[in-house]
Amino acid sequence: MSERKVRVRFAPSPTGALHIGGVRTALYNYLFARQHGGDLIFRIEDTDSNRFVPGAEEYIIESFKWLGINFDEGVSFGGNYGPYRQSERRDIYKKYVQVLLDSDKAYIAFDTPAELDAKRQEISNFQYDASTRMSMRNSLTLPKEEVDALIADGKQYVVRFKIEPNEDVHVHDIIRGEVVINSSILDDKVLYKSADELPTYHLANIVDDHLMEVSHVIRGEEWLPSAPLHVLLYRAFGWADTMPEFAHLPLLLKPDGNGKLSKRDGDRLGFPVFPLEWHDPKTGEVSSGYRESGYLPEAVINFLALLGWNPGNDQELMSLDELVKLFDLHRCSKAGAKFDFEKGKWFNHEYILKKSNEEVAGLFMPILKEHGIEAPMDKVVTVVGLMKDRVSFIKDLWETCKFFFVAPTEYDEKTRKKRWKEDSPERMLELADVLEALDDFSLENQEAVVMKCHTADRAPSVDLSAEPESAGRPELEKMVGALHGRCAGGLCPSGAGLECPALGTDRGGAVPHAGVQPIGRPQSRLRRALESGGQRPPVWIQRPAWGNSSMDTGTAFGRCRGPDFIWRN
Repeated sequence: MSERKVRVRFAPSPTGALHIGGVRTALYNYLFARQHGGDLIFRIEDTDSNRFVPGAEEYIIESFKWLGINFDEGVSFGGNYGPYRQSERRDIYKKYVQVLLDSDKAYIAFDTPAELDAKRQEISNFQYDASTRMSMRNSLTLPKEEVDALIADGKQYVVRFKIEPNEDVHVHDIIRGEVVINSSILDDKVLYKSADELPTYHLANIVDDHLMEVSHVIRGEEWLPSAPLHVLLYRAFGWADTMPEFAHLPLLLKPDGNGKLSKRDGDRLGFPVFPLEWHDPKTGEVSSGYRESGYLPEAVINFLALLGWNPGNDQELMSLDELVKLFDLHRCSKAGAKFDFEKGKWFNHEYILKKSNEEVAGLFMPILKEHGIEAPMDKVVTVVGLMKDRVSFIKDLWETCKFFFVAPTEYDEKTRKKRWKEDSPERMLELADVLEALDDFSLENQEAVVMKCHTADRAPSVDLSAEPESAGRPELEKMVGALHGRCAGGLCPSGAGLECPALGTDRGGAVPHAGVQPIGRPQSRLRRALESGGQRPPVWIQRPAWGNSSMDTGTAFGRCRGPDFIWRN
């Protein structure tokens, strides 16, 4: 690393929504700049006026604000190297176009679209280069007086870069090593158009990077074929000594690896490819975004960081600060990275778990209000603490734990028919006996006793769950408490009203709801219902989640997590 200050840039075009691949490019630039104490520049490349989309620039800025990627200077951020919007730098570009013309590194071409099409018909694989330029209408073939007259008459023209043939152009790439391309395969690229008095990307990007003292150009692999042209432009301007280092990032591929990731892939498979929801002002089409789909920004950052780069170990969960410390361009892959959107969901799940129960409750509160639920924060905090490990998105908490706030009115009939067996009432009676006999209601004792019963083939077995899941160790007291005549820490699913759904006993303030506490053992409604014939299951089971056990509900209390058993009249 030279002593030159690190300065990198992210320079999107305001032609629509920001693709998730562009977000990753910006992220890698951010990580590199922060790691080396450098600057991150935000530049708008709006030289293609025909593709400009209103609102796109604001959308891009809002996307990075949500993601927590902060720029040091640029459009809307200020700085000493502005203006940072290319459409505001016309006079600067004109100056450098003239430099190339005066040094015979470029020439003016008047060929019309019709004339170019005719040449393509005449010459197979036509390319405007050293082999064809002398047969075209340009300042190399026309007298100077005629060129001046055409310009004075307002004839439209372009300025083309004059590439000399048969020269090996060397591009040193931090990720890919030495890339060598012979100049004979390059065409005389258009650098400037008189029609809108704007440069093309190739000229503007070189001039801007030089004047803004950019030290490293970190961009997508799709720009690698243009890198030899850019090297030649740096030489033509006499800026070879200050030419930035290049790093061309691997492509983001479709989930199956066959081709570059596109919006159509997201539409087809049901995942976003934009950071925020995008409303196309031209078509009215609405495209989903990661924010509106329920992803946490830190999860998106972590997910994207590992698409094409690895830290050199098995660590997957990394904060933005950790990524800054670990990031190394030399560890970027040359091959494209498959976009595993299911892995993105996993990251979101993990970051939900990393958040405190209070944070998750704060995010869940608006969803509760949407469903007309007004609940005390302490109750919501306790509920999400029990249930957050079951969801990948905050919005899914409602379906997962709404029974804490609204008494259930039905259960899965299909699963009931499948799971509720002839001997289920008898087994549930045995379960009632086991639970009512417990003196020590600790988690450890509950698990030991129920497992012992299972070993002795005594414990009941019934599972009405439509969605069994594997999970960790439960807070079992709060689940079994509802069946055993004990307060489940204020988590009565009907809202701790006067009629407890589990026991039919007045609980409306009998206990301070400070945790699991014994409040007596009334004759269980569970037992009475079972003894009455058991024509329908007396318990409604929301989503039990067993650990590494093949046992059904009744025999797996030692693995059930959360208050999933709720009385049904």
